[in-house]
Amino acid sequence: MAGTTASTATDTPATALGPTALVLGAFSAVGTWAFLIPWTVIAGALAMTFGAMGIHYARKGTSRLWTAATGTALGTAGFIGTITLLRAMY
Repeated sequence: MAGTTASTATDTPATALGPTALVLGAFSAVGTWAFLIPWTVIAGALAMTFGAMGIHYARKGTSRLWTAATGTALGTAGFIGTITLLRAMY
């Protein structure tokens, strides 16, 4: 057997946190203007959470920082935008 079965730092689920936060954050930011209110709040909150965890692991060298930071920023923008929109309606 030439290959090894030992896991490396890139085999962890932490590598998926940044891209997941980026996709959810983009959906949250765009969904605010399409009036997909319940989904954008959930996607924004999850993007902020996954992005914060992704930033934590990226500082340890496990994943990429730019995807986690961008996902966190987009999720925050979508979440705050939706909450502001809802507060303006009521």
